Amino acid sequence: MLTTQDEKSQRCVVFSSSHPLQILQYQTGYLVCATIAVIYFVALPAVGLSLCCCGRRRRCGGRVKAYRRSLRCQRNLLMLGLLLTTLVILAGVVCAFAANQRVKEEMEPGSRDALNTLQALRRHVNGIPQGVQRAVDEVAVPKEQILQDLDNVGRSIGSTIQLVLKGTVYLAMAAMKGRVQDLQNSLHHLRTVNTTVQALIRHQDELESTLKERKESIVFLLKDPRCAYCQSAFNRAESLELGVNYRRVPSVEKELKTLHGLPKTNFTEMIERANRSFNSIPEVAGAKMAEVVRDLKAEIEKAARKVQSIADGFPILEHTRLMNDALAKAENHSRPYFKEVKHYEKYRWIVGVVACTVVLLIVFCNLLGLSLGLYGLTVREDPSDYESRGEAGAKLLLTGIGFSFLFSWLLILLVFGTFLVGGNVQTLVCKHWASQEIYKFIDTPGNLPASMNISQHLGLKKNLNITTAYQQCKNGAGFWEVLHLEDRYNLNEHLHLAKYTTEFQKRLGRFQTRFEDIVLLNAEGRKDLETFRDSRIDLIDYPAFTAEMRNPMVRTNLEGLAGDLERLSTVQSDRTVAERLAEEAWKLKEIQNTMVLLMEGMVVTVSSPPNIEFLLFLLPFHQILINSTESQAGHAETAIPLESQKILQQELSCFERKEVGYVSQYLNWLRIVLIEDVASCLPFSAALDNGRVILCDRIADPWNAFWFSLGCCTIFLILSIFFAIKTMKHFRPIRHRLVSTGSEETYPFHIPRVTSLRL
Repeated sequence: MLTTQDEKSQRCVVFSSSHPLQILQYQTGYLVCATIAVIYFVALPAVGLSLCCCGRRRRCGGRVKAYRRSLRCQRNLLMLGLLLTTLVILAGVVCAFAANQRVKEEMEPGSRDALNTLQALRRHVNGIPQGVQRAVDEVAVPKEQILQDLDNVGRSIGSTIQLVLKGTVYLAMAAMKGRVQDLQNSLHHLRTVNTTVQALIRHQDELESTLKERKESIVFLLKDPRCAYCQSAFNRAESLELGVNYRRVPSVEKELKTLHGLPKTNFTEMIERANRSFNSIPEVAGAKMAEVVRDLKAEIEKAARKVQSIADGFPILEHTRLMNDALAKAENHSRPYFKEVKHYEKYRWIVGVVACTVVLLIVFCNLLGLSLGLYGLTVREDPSDYESRGEAGAKLLLTGIGFSFLFSWLLILLVFGTFLVGGNVQTLVCKHWASQEIYKFIDTPGNLPASMNISQHLGLKKNLNITTAYQQCKNGAGFWEVLHLEDRYNLNEHLHLAKYTTEFQKRLGRFQTRFEDIVLLNAEGRKDLETFRDSRIDLIDYPAFTAEMRNPMVRTNLEGLAGDLERLSTVQSDRTVAERLAEEAWKLKEIQNTMVLLMEGMVVTVSSPPNIEFLLFLLPFHQILINSTESQAGHAETAIPLESQKILQQELSCFERKEVGYVSQYLNWLRIVLIEDVASCLPFSAALDNGRVILCDRIADPWNAFWFSLGCCTIFLILSIFFAIKTMKHFRPIRHRLVSTGSEETYPFHIPRVTSLRL
């Protein structure tokens, strides 16, 4: 049912003022109920007493005096009315029994739950200081993370520097290794070429004289007239001379003299030393930052102690102590009442059971009386005949009437008492509690005594609005917002990020250092490379050298000429010519197998890929490679100190943002926890709602159901008495009126010995 604006205004009037006239006006319904109860309490026993007196003086008959045609219809209507009334009373008493039992079942758990609610509130309030301390102690999480990062910051920055510069440095080192290898290979190949060419020149002179001698001898022999068929080999013999001149091969002695003694620098040791220095950058960075890391750790410890001090000065702890005292006092004061409630609840339940049992006994009398009376009517042949079961039914109805008169005063008192308590609780407390108007009543000045002022008990500077506080608590706000603690404690100032990180940032920003210069190419090594570059090995006429090496050693084929001479020796008729031809052939073969083959092997050695081909490959890139190597080494040596400083500043800035971010994240979390989570007042709004559920839904509702059901039974007892009185006459024998002049006397028709009961 919707509540009208006038009803709301009326309730607000009651809770905004305490004048007796307004309270009396508001309690009009209860006064009317009290009036009805008083009338019922007085009238019903009086009526019962009157009926008893009437029956004793025989002014009230106990039987129907005359039979009429409408008697059956009247009797049936009365019986139907009594039956329906009894069934209504039965339904009411069943509901009353159930409601009475429900009140008993809910009273003890309700009182226990109310006490548990107070204890839970106390535990919550007691847990707020521990919660604040735990939240503050969580500063150990970012602190440990920052300390762990500080332990590795130097090495991490050094590793980053090494990673960024690794490509440049390693390329320079690889280029230096390559140039040193080129220098060593060039020296080796030039020495090999020079030695081989000198040896070839020596063998060339010896071969030249030998070939000249053999040419003269063979030509003279072939011109001999005794030599038959010799003219065919004469032309080949004329070509028996050297086909090469190794004196025309470019000399490399000058270049060898220039490169003699190189490399003067131990490039392997120099590169290894530079490599060790470069790889030690992480350790060097860690060592250089060790002092500032100790200072930064001290600053972090100092910042953690500042955060710890928040727990000591947090103002809500003072209020929680007052709340705890108030809740402890409420709990201690309520314990005796809860025990008394349990004690008196037992008597209330017994009284309710007795009252319901009395009503149930009346219902039993009515139902059994109706059953016996109806059975007696069905077996009775004549209305004036006596029937014992019908008489027993009438007596049972009369017994029920007697019980109704005897206990009606107890029932009406019980109904009114429970109605007065339950109704007032429902209308004055539960409805206004559910609509939250009870909080407005508490908020209105003057409605409560000064001793019950919550703001004074909590030590607040301004009055606490209970309505607003309840809504805020229900919406999840904390005591910080509800108690307006920001007026006396500036939490933002205490959790300001700069308060904890300024010194940390200053010390980190002031850190400056230089990494030792790493020498990749020292002056002696550079001089060696420059000497190698200026050695002019790239200007040697390697193509002329190669071309000379490709020329045949002898212009004619010695083996071919020897073969021709051997064939000619077989066809000669002159034995002397034949022997000389064979001898010359043998000598040519010996020259081929000794001197020519030896020199050809030397030529192959000089012209093989590791020698001339290497020099030919190096020739186009010689100057470029050495210049590039010097440039790479110089660039790497310059980049290491410059880039390391740049990377150091970038990494320190990134490190600062990360560590300050940890602190900022924690402070933001701490602000939320302190304002909303740790000191949440949601349990208080939940406790108020639980209290309303316990009092109203679990206790007041079955309590009101009990008085309503029992009151329904009590009201319908009046109809039950009326219908029972009217109905029981029909269960007795009917007297017939004798038709005579002036005589109205009645006589028993068949059974003169029966004396009828009078009311």
